[in-house]
Amino acid sequence: MIMFLQNAIRCSAAFMFGCLGEIITEKSGHLNLGIPGIMCGGVAGGCLSCYLYMGAIPDYTQPSYILLLLIGIIGAVLSGVFLGSIYAFLTVTLKCNQNITGLALTIFGTGFTDIVMQLMDVTKRKQYFSIASTYIAKPLPFAQNLGWFGELFLSYGALVYLAIALCIATGIILKKTRVGLHLRAVGENPAAADAVGIKVDTYKYGSILTGSSVAAIGGFFYVMDLVQGLYNQYQPVEAVGWLAIALVIFTLWRPYLAIAGSVLFGALYTVSNFMDVSSQITNALISFIPYVVTVIVLLSVSVIGSKNVQPPSSLGLNYFREDR
Repeated sequence: MIMFLQNAIRCSAAFMFGCLGEIITEKSGHLNLGIPGIMCGGVAGGCLSCYLYMGAIPDYTQPSYILLLLIGIIGAVLSGVFLGSIYAFLTVTLKCNQNITGLALTIFGTGFTDIVMQLMDVTKRKQYFSIASTYIAKPLPFAQNLGWFGELFLSYGALVYLAIALCIATGIILKKTRVGLHLRAVGENPAAADAVGIKVDTYKYGSILTGSSVAAIGGFFYVMDLVQGLYNQYQPVEAVGWLAIALVIFTLWRPYLAIAGSVLFGALYTVSNFMDVSSQITNALISFIPYVVTVIVLLSVSVIGSKNVQPPSSLGLNYFREDR
């Protein structure tokens, strides 16, 4: 049971980054279906950064844990900003359809990742990623001395705790700060926000770029922590991105609930690995459970109709200032 819960929590970080990134974006009124492509872009940027760093240090020299982690995160964030800026420019400045733009971005992001990963030398990539993963996924040093508590809560890499910290910090910012209030106002009624002097486009750009950066770290985490640096196992990141978008509905657009929801999705995502199931059909049905749960929640939200469980009022709608 401890091992199952460990895998669920570790897997939840990938969902947490993607879900939180989409929540931040949707709070500004933008539905970004490009999150799967952005998470794939995070794989490309983060892994390429680690690859270049590992190749730059002398042979038989141990890499710096802090520097390796920071370089990987920065590379993933830069990729997220690059892809997010494309989406922001097209939807905020040029007022393109958000759904079509997001889908196009996902296609572009996955293709971009394939190209970047293939450009790296296969032999060196396998060696570098394996070494880098042992550092990035390294648990807290005192975890094994605390028995089951340490195994369950302290035996993960730094990126898992970063995901939880970002969810908590985002929840506080949205609820307790002026920036959060203005962002929510932009997502609910951009015309009214514009009328009282809030810079709508600035908040939209900031929200999209921040959300894209957070989501991109999730893709980097998936390869360098969850699958232990296996360079040819990055393709499922796109599927994780789609589940992360579904998780936004499940969590009712609340960053705090993203933590619990991600752990649940992580458990459902990995449960088949701990079940003695030989049928591929049964495995497929088990993997389908998160989508079924999301549909049930979406139907429940629609029936309840309470303002507290609804998405931002302007979600998916471009803002034309001339219509104000």
